[in-house]
Amino acid sequence: MYLADAQLLAINATFWIELAAFVLMLGILARYVYPRIIAAAEERQKAIAAELEGAEKARTEAEEQRQKAQKQLEDARAQAQEIIAGASKSADQLREELKQKALEEAKRVGERAREEIAAERQKMLDSVRQQVAELVVEATERVIGESLDGARHKKLIDEAIREVAAQRG
Repeated sequence: MYLADAQLLAINATFWIELAAFVLMLGILARYVYPRIIAAAEERQKAIAAELEGAEKARTEAEEQRQKAQKQLEDARAQAQEIIAGASKSADQLREELKQKALEEAKRVGERAREEIAAERQKMLDSVRQQVAELVVEATERVIGESLDGARHKKLIDEAIREVAAQRG
């Protein structure tokens, strides 16, 4: 009543028309506009949820791909280390084989040289013995003044060789 006395709230036909228009407007908004707004809001909420789910899925897939790539990188590193170790081992084996071959070749060359030296020494000794024998026969023939027969000739040669060998060695 105090409001009516102050003429702030006057209940008259205008009030009732304004109230009916307000209620009618609320009814129209509630019937046609709010369902569309709510549907659009729900649709937007679903779209945001789908985008968040897609982003989470993409993040999960990216993490899986990162882990997969990390594992492949670790495998590649391990394989590279194996290859390096294998190559190093092969190089060591090859180096050892080449060293052994070189030692064997040097041993063969040394042995061959010793054999050749021994053969040359033997040839020289045989040659010297032959020359000494010829000299002895010649000297003996001169001293004796006659030729010797084959058996006596051989005996004198063998004695001369023994004497030469005894003096040399």
